[in-house]
Amino acid sequence: MTSPASVVLVFLDPAFPDGRLADATKPQLMVTDQGATRGDGVFETMLAVGGHVRKMQAHLDRLGGSAEALDLVIPEQDEWRRAIATAVNEHRAQHPPAGAEDELVVKLVVTRGVEGAAAPTAWVQVAPAGAAGRRQRETGIDVILLDRGYDSDVAERAPWLLLGAKTLSYAVNMAALRHARKQGADDVIFFSSDGRVLEGPTSTVLLARVEKSDDGTTVKRLVTPQLDSGILAGTSQGALFKAAKAAGWQLGYGPLVPRDLLDADAVWLISSVRLLAPVNRIDGKEIGTLSLQKELTAELAGLFAGIQ
Repeated sequence: MTSPASVVLVFLDPAFPDGRLADATKPQLMVTDQGATRGDGVFETMLAVGGHVRKMQAHLDRLGGSAEALDLVIPEQDEWRRAIATAVNEHRAQHPPAGAEDELVVKLVVTRGVEGAAAPTAWVQVAPAGAAGRRQRETGIDVILLDRGYDSDVAERAPWLLLGAKTLSYAVNMAALRHARKQGADDVIFFSSDGRVLEGPTSTVLLARVEKSDDGTTVKRLVTPQLDSGILAGTSQGALFKAAKAAGWQLGYGPLVPRDLLDADAVWLISSVRLLAPVNRIDGKEIGTLSLQKELTAELAGLFAGIQ
Protein backbone atom coordinates (compact mmCIF):
# COMPACT_ATOMS: atom_id res chain seq x y z
CA MET A 1 0.00 0.00 0.00
CA THR A 2 1.29 3.46 -0.92
CA SER A 3 2.26 5.66 2.02
CA PRO A 4 0.85 9.22 1.87
CA ALA A 5 4.38 10.45 2.56
CA SER A 6 5.49 9.03 -0.81
CA VAL A 7 2.69 10.76 -2.74
CA VAL A 8 3.00 14.13 -4.46
CA LEU A 9 -0.26 16.02 -4.94
CA VAL A 10 -0.77 18.95 -7.31
CA PHE A 11 -4.13 20.69 -7.70
CA LEU A 12 -5.08 22.49 -10.88
CA ASP A 13 -5.77 26.02 -9.68
CA PRO A 14 -6.25 29.16 -11.83
CA ALA A 15 -4.10 31.10 -9.36
CA PHE A 16 -1.17 28.71 -9.93
CA PRO A 17 -0.39 28.27 -13.66
CA ASP A 18 1.86 25.26 -13.08
CA GLY A 19 -0.39 23.71 -10.43
CA ARG A 20 -0.60 24.11 -6.67
CA LEU A 21 1.42 21.70 -4.57
CA ALA A 22 -0.48 20.25 -1.61
CA ASP A 23 0.47 18.07 1.35
CA ALA A 24 -0.80 14.56 0.61
CA THR A 25 -0.53 13.64 4.30
CA LYS A 26 -3.18 16.28 5.18
CA PRO A 27 -6.91 16.37 4.32
CA GLN A 28 -7.43 18.19 1.02
CA LEU A 29 -10.90 17.27 -0.28
CA MET A 30 -14.14 18.85 0.95
CA VAL A 31 -16.59 16.29 2.34
CA THR A 32 -19.26 17.83 0.08
CA ASP A 33 -17.23 17.25 -3.07
CA GLN A 34 -19.37 15.25 -5.47
CA GLY A 35 -16.47 12.98 -6.31
CA ALA A 36 -16.62 11.75 -2.71
CA THR A 37 -20.37 11.83 -2.20
CA ARG A 38 -21.49 10.47 -5.59
CA GLY A 39 -18.45 9.20 -7.45
CA ASP A 40 -19.28 11.91 -9.97
CA GLY A 41 -16.09 12.45 -11.90
CA VAL A 42 -13.52 10.89 -14.21
CA PHE A 43 -9.90 9.83 -14.00
CA GLU A 44 -6.91 8.49 -15.91
CA THR A 45 -3.88 6.56 -14.73
CA MET A 46 -0.53 6.72 -16.54
CA LEU A 47 2.95 5.34 -16.10
CA ALA A 48 6.05 7.53 -15.97
CA VAL A 49 9.33 5.76 -16.70
CA GLY A 50 12.53 7.67 -16.06
CA GLY A 51 10.46 10.83 -15.63
CA HIS A 52 8.74 10.43 -19.01
CA VAL A 53 4.97 9.95 -18.93
CA ARG A 54 3.95 7.35 -21.49
CA LYS A 55 1.01 7.90 -23.88
CA MET A 56 0.10 11.23 -22.26
CA GLN A 57 -1.79 12.56 -25.28
CA ALA A 58 -3.93 9.42 -25.54
CA HIS A 59 -4.80 9.62 -21.84
CA LEU A 60 -5.64 13.32 -22.01
CA ASP A 61 -7.86 12.67 -25.02
CA ARG A 62 -9.66 9.85 -23.23
CA LEU A 63 -10.06 12.00 -20.11
CA GLY A 64 -11.73 14.63 -22.27
CA GLY A 65 -14.00 12.02 -23.87
CA SER A 66 -15.04 10.65 -20.48
CA ALA A 67 -15.74 14.17 -19.22
CA GLU A 68 -17.85 14.92 -22.29
CA ALA A 69 -19.92 11.79 -21.64
CA LEU A 70 -20.63 13.16 -18.14
CA ASP A 71 -21.31 16.72 -19.35
CA LEU A 72 -18.40 17.72 -17.14
CA VAL A 73 -16.29 20.79 -17.95
CA ILE A 74 -12.65 20.12 -17.07
CA PRO A 75 -9.37 22.06 -17.37
CA GLU A 76 -7.69 22.36 -20.75
CA GLN A 77 -5.00 19.86 -21.75
CA ASP A 78 -2.18 22.41 -21.41
CA GLU A 79 -3.15 22.97 -17.78
CA TRP A 80 -2.99 19.24 -17.15
CA ARG A 81 0.39 19.00 -18.86
CA ARG A 82 1.89 21.71 -16.67
CA ALA A 83 0.48 20.18 -13.48
CA ILE A 84 1.72 16.74 -14.51
CA ALA A 85 5.23 18.10 -15.10
CA THR A 86 5.18 19.83 -11.72
CA ALA A 87 4.04 16.68 -9.91
CA VAL A 88 6.48 14.30 -11.62
CA ASN A 89 9.45 16.65 -11.20
CA GLU A 90 8.59 17.29 -7.57
CA HIS A 91 8.30 13.56 -6.84
CA ARG A 92 11.68 12.85 -8.42
CA ALA A 93 13.19 15.72 -6.43
CA GLN A 94 11.70 14.54 -3.13
CA HIS A 95 12.28 10.83 -3.78
CA PRO A 96 15.28 10.37 -6.10
CA PRO A 97 14.87 7.08 -7.99
CA ALA A 98 17.05 4.24 -6.83
CA GLY A 99 17.83 1.02 -8.64
CA ALA A 100 16.73 -0.14 -12.05
CA GLU A 101 13.00 0.40 -11.52
CA ASP A 102 12.21 4.07 -12.06
CA GLU A 103 8.44 3.89 -12.47
CA LEU A 104 5.81 6.27 -11.15
CA VAL A 105 2.02 6.06 -11.29
CA VAL A 106 0.55 9.36 -12.45
CA LYS A 107 -3.17 9.71 -11.74
CA LEU A 108 -5.39 12.50 -13.09
CA VAL A 109 -8.65 13.07 -11.24
CA VAL A 110 -11.42 15.58 -11.85
CA THR A 111 -14.76 15.70 -10.03
CA ARG A 112 -17.87 17.83 -10.47
CA GLY A 113 -16.65 19.75 -7.45
CA VAL A 114 -18.23 20.88 -4.22
CA GLU A 115 -22.03 20.77 -4.24
CA GLY A 116 -23.39 24.21 -5.10
CA ALA A 117 -20.09 25.42 -6.60
CA ALA A 118 -19.51 26.00 -10.31
CA ALA A 119 -15.92 24.79 -10.60
CA PRO A 120 -14.66 21.20 -10.78
CA THR A 121 -12.02 19.82 -8.44
CA ALA A 122 -8.99 18.59 -10.37
CA TRP A 123 -5.65 17.20 -9.30
CA VAL A 124 -2.62 15.15 -10.29
CA GLN A 125 -1.35 12.47 -7.94
CA VAL A 126 2.08 10.84 -8.34
CA ALA A 127 3.25 7.81 -6.38
CA PRO A 128 5.73 4.95 -6.82
CA ALA A 129 4.57 2.02 -8.94
CA GLY A 130 3.92 -1.08 -6.87
CA ALA A 131 5.96 -4.26 -7.10
CA ALA A 132 2.85 -6.40 -7.68
CA GLY A 133 2.32 -5.09 -11.20
CA ARG A 134 5.92 -5.76 -12.21
CA ARG A 135 5.73 -9.24 -10.72
CA GLN A 136 2.56 -10.06 -12.68
CA ARG A 137 4.22 -8.97 -15.93
CA GLU A 138 6.93 -11.55 -15.27
CA THR A 139 5.04 -14.48 -13.72
CA GLY A 140 1.62 -14.08 -15.30
CA ILE A 141 -1.81 -14.20 -13.68
CA ASP A 142 -4.73 -16.54 -13.12
CA VAL A 143 -8.17 -15.13 -13.92
CA ILE A 144 -11.80 -16.12 -13.62
CA LEU A 145 -14.67 -15.30 -15.95
CA LEU A 146 -17.51 -13.27 -14.44
CA ASP A 147 -20.90 -12.29 -15.88
CA ARG A 148 -21.19 -8.50 -15.87
CA GLY A 149 -24.96 -8.78 -15.83
CA TYR A 150 -25.96 -6.92 -19.00
CA ASP A 151 -25.97 -7.69 -22.71
CA SER A 152 -23.47 -6.40 -25.26
CA ASP A 153 -25.95 -3.92 -26.80
CA VAL A 154 -26.71 -2.01 -23.61
CA ALA A 155 -24.12 0.73 -24.20
CA GLU A 156 -25.93 1.89 -27.33
CA ARG A 157 -29.37 1.36 -25.82
CA ALA A 158 -28.60 3.11 -22.50
CA PRO A 159 -25.77 5.65 -22.93
CA TRP A 160 -26.47 7.10 -19.46
CA LEU A 161 -24.80 4.01 -18.00
CA LEU A 162 -21.50 5.58 -19.13
CA LEU A 163 -19.99 2.21 -19.99
CA GLY A 164 -17.35 3.69 -22.31
CA ALA A 165 -16.25 6.38 -19.84
CA LYS A 166 -13.57 6.04 -17.17
CA THR A 167 -15.56 7.29 -14.20
CA LEU A 168 -14.74 7.37 -10.49
CA SER A 169 -17.54 4.87 -9.80
CA TYR A 170 -15.28 1.82 -9.52
CA ALA A 171 -16.98 0.01 -6.63
CA VAL A 172 -18.24 -2.81 -8.87
CA ASN A 173 -14.80 -3.32 -10.43
CA MET A 174 -13.14 -3.48 -7.03
CA ALA A 175 -15.79 -5.91 -5.78
CA ALA A 176 -15.07 -8.17 -8.76
CA LEU A 177 -11.35 -8.18 -7.95
CA ARG A 178 -12.04 -9.01 -4.29
CA HIS A 179 -14.29 -11.86 -5.41
CA ALA A 180 -11.55 -13.20 -7.67
CA ARG A 181 -9.00 -13.16 -4.88
CA LYS A 182 -11.38 -15.05 -2.61
CA GLN A 183 -11.47 -17.72 -5.33
CA GLY A 184 -7.66 -17.87 -5.42
CA ALA A 185 -7.35 -15.92 -8.70
CA ASP A 186 -5.55 -12.67 -9.48
CA ASP A 187 -7.97 -10.95 -11.82
CA VAL A 188 -11.22 -11.09 -13.78
CA ILE A 189 -12.39 -11.09 -17.37
CA PHE A 190 -15.98 -9.93 -17.69
CA PHE A 191 -18.40 -11.34 -20.24
CA SER A 192 -21.85 -10.04 -21.17
CA SER A 193 -25.13 -11.81 -20.46
CA ASP A 194 -25.32 -12.72 -24.16
CA GLY A 195 -21.90 -14.37 -24.02
CA ARG A 196 -19.51 -11.73 -25.40
CA VAL A 197 -16.06 -11.21 -23.90
CA LEU A 198 -15.74 -7.65 -22.56
CA GLU A 199 -12.73 -6.48 -20.48
CA GLY A 200 -11.02 -6.74 -17.13
CA PRO A 201 -11.98 -4.48 -14.21
CA THR A 202 -8.89 -2.34 -14.86
CA SER A 203 -7.57 -3.72 -18.14
CA THR A 204 -8.16 -4.63 -21.77
CA VAL A 205 -8.24 -8.22 -23.02
CA LEU A 206 -5.93 -9.40 -25.81
CA LEU A 207 -5.51 -12.82 -27.34
CA ALA A 208 -3.11 -14.23 -29.93
CA ARG A 209 -3.46 -16.95 -32.50
CA VAL A 210 -0.47 -18.35 -34.37
CA GLU A 211 -1.06 -20.29 -37.60
CA LYS A 212 0.79 -21.47 -40.68
CA SER A 213 -0.28 -19.98 -44.01
CA ASP A 214 -0.56 -21.98 -47.23
CA ASP A 215 3.01 -21.05 -48.18
CA GLY A 216 4.35 -22.22 -44.83
CA THR A 217 4.97 -18.81 -43.26
CA THR A 218 3.92 -18.11 -39.68
CA VAL A 219 0.94 -15.78 -39.28
CA LYS A 220 0.49 -14.09 -35.91
CA ARG A 221 -2.87 -12.49 -35.18
CA LEU A 222 -3.68 -10.21 -32.23
CA VAL A 223 -7.37 -9.84 -31.32
CA THR A 224 -9.29 -7.69 -28.81
CA PRO A 225 -13.03 -7.35 -28.05
CA GLN A 226 -15.13 -4.89 -30.03
CA LEU A 227 -15.61 -1.44 -28.50
CA ASP A 228 -19.31 -1.37 -29.39
CA SER A 229 -19.93 -3.93 -26.65
CA GLY A 230 -19.66 -1.17 -24.04
CA ILE A 231 -16.02 -1.41 -22.97
CA LEU A 232 -13.46 1.27 -22.30
CA ALA A 233 -11.17 2.05 -25.23
CA GLY A 234 -7.73 0.94 -24.01
CA THR A 235 -4.90 3.40 -24.64
CA SER A 236 -2.36 0.60 -24.20
CA GLN A 237 -4.22 -1.72 -26.56
CA GLY A 238 -4.43 0.99 -29.19
CA ALA A 239 -0.73 1.81 -28.96
CA LEU A 240 0.30 -1.86 -29.01
CA PHE A 241 -1.89 -2.55 -32.04
CA LYS A 242 -0.08 0.17 -34.00
CA ALA A 243 3.31 -1.24 -33.05
CA ALA A 244 2.26 -4.83 -33.75
CA LYS A 245 0.86 -3.92 -37.17
CA ALA A 246 4.17 -2.27 -38.09
CA ALA A 247 5.93 -5.47 -36.98
CA GLY A 248 3.82 -7.65 -39.27
CA TRP A 249 1.10 -8.90 -36.94
CA GLN A 250 -2.45 -9.21 -38.21
CA LEU A 251 -5.05 -7.42 -36.07
CA GLY A 252 -8.65 -8.22 -35.24
CA TYR A 253 -11.58 -6.93 -33.20
CA GLY A 254 -14.08 -9.50 -31.85
CA PRO A 255 -16.76 -10.36 -31.28
CA LEU A 256 -15.19 -12.86 -28.92
CA VAL A 257 -16.75 -15.51 -26.71
CA PRO A 258 -15.12 -17.23 -23.71
CA ARG A 259 -14.29 -20.28 -25.85
CA ASP A 260 -12.05 -18.06 -27.99
CA LEU A 261 -9.98 -17.24 -24.91
CA LEU A 262 -9.68 -20.86 -23.85
CA ASP A 263 -8.61 -21.92 -27.35
CA ALA A 264 -6.10 -19.08 -27.87
CA ASP A 265 -2.35 -19.57 -28.05
CA ALA A 266 -1.90 -16.75 -25.54
CA VAL A 267 -4.08 -14.28 -23.61
CA TRP A 268 -3.06 -11.07 -21.85
CA LEU A 269 -4.58 -8.34 -19.75
CA ILE A 270 -2.99 -5.02 -20.71
CA SER A 271 -3.12 -1.71 -18.88
CA SER A 272 -1.05 1.44 -18.57
CA VAL A 273 0.65 0.66 -15.25
CA ARG A 274 0.84 -3.13 -15.11
CA LEU A 275 1.53 -3.22 -18.86
CA LEU A 276 1.28 -6.66 -20.47
CA ALA A 277 0.31 -9.40 -18.01
CA PRO A 278 0.15 -12.91 -19.54
CA VAL A 279 -2.82 -15.03 -18.45
CA ASN A 280 -1.69 -18.46 -17.31
CA ARG A 281 -5.08 -19.96 -16.48
CA ILE A 282 -8.74 -19.03 -16.98
CA ASP A 283 -11.16 -20.73 -14.58
CA GLY A 284 -8.37 -23.19 -13.84
CA LYS A 285 -7.70 -24.14 -17.48
CA GLU A 286 -4.18 -23.52 -18.79
CA ILE A 287 -3.97 -21.27 -21.83
CA GLY A 288 -1.76 -22.31 -24.76
CA THR A 289 1.71 -23.64 -24.13
CA LEU A 290 4.18 -21.99 -21.78
CA SER A 291 7.00 -21.79 -24.32
CA LEU A 292 4.85 -20.09 -26.98
CA GLN A 293 3.29 -17.77 -24.42
CA LYS A 294 6.74 -16.66 -23.26
CA GLU A 295 7.89 -16.14 -26.84
CA LEU A 296 4.86 -14.04 -27.80
CA THR A 297 4.91 -12.09 -24.54
CA ALA A 298 8.58 -11.20 -24.99
CA GLU A 299 7.94 -10.02 -28.56
CA LEU A 300 4.92 -7.88 -27.66
CA ALA A 301 6.58 -6.53 -24.50
CA GLY A 302 9.52 -5.43 -26.65
CA LEU A 303 7.17 -3.61 -29.02
CA PHE A 304 5.30 -2.05 -26.11
CA ALA A 305 8.50 -0.86 -24.46
CA GLY A 306 9.21 1.33 -27.47
CA ILE A 307 5.91 3.19 -27.21
CA GLN A 308 6.18 6.77 -26.05
